[in-house]
Amino acid sequence: MCKVVMLAYTQFNPDAQLPPELFGAHSTEQEALIEYAARVCYRSLGKMGSNPTFILQRMKEGHEDIIEHVSATFLFDGCSRACTHQLVRHRLASYSQESQRYVDLDKGGDLSDDPSPKELYDFFVIPPALRPFDPDNEVLMAFLENLKRAVLGYRAARAAGLRKEDARFLLPNGTPTRIVVSMNLRSWRHFVALRAHPAAQWEIREIAKEVLKQLYRLAPSVFQDQMEAFGLA
Repeated sequence: MCKVVMLAYTQFNPDAQLPPELFGAHSTEQEALIEYAARVCYRSLGKMGSNPTFILQRMKEGHEDIIEHVSATFLFDGCSRACTHQLVRHRLASYSQESQRYVDLDKGGDLSDDPSPKELYDFFVIPPALRPFDPDNEVLMAFLENLKRAVLGYRAARAAGLRKEDARFLLPNGTPTRIVVSMNLRSWRHFVALRAHPAAQWEIREIAKEVLKQLYRLAPSVFQDQMEAFGLA
């Protein structure tokens, strides 16, 4: 399963010298920043923290630009290339992905010279329809045999002098990868709305739900409705 780690998020600059009492009513610093940005729009900083539903009310009015001032950066480690092909369609984001041009398949991997079906099962991203590992499952064994051919073909191409950027054409969509993703909270909400939906592909849906749970801890009022909508509240 893909590991989802929040690496960083927006925080106040301590040198801004804002009075601490402005932020005492909020559960997180990020929510305080969102309300602060909204209060600047209405010249109502004196009411900061006086209304616990202030952010939710502004969002319901369509004033979602205020949540763009907070961003979060995630590492997705162990997702498939098939998953990241979907992920990078979200345009208002920044991406840094492990490169198959420069990183050999075996770098950091645990595949032996003659990988067993279980090794291949543990290395590649396997669809739920083929889980759990069962050596008597003929479809799974045929699936893993194809993965083995891809691995051995890749290694043979590299041994023959083919560059990584060309040998990678032999690798399947289930090859694991790592990617760092940054978005503001408005873009993350859009990502969650599309990718946590039951109609979304299973792998990116699992990632989206874990992202949502972590973002909720960062800014509860921004993501409460989505937590409820996707049955995570």
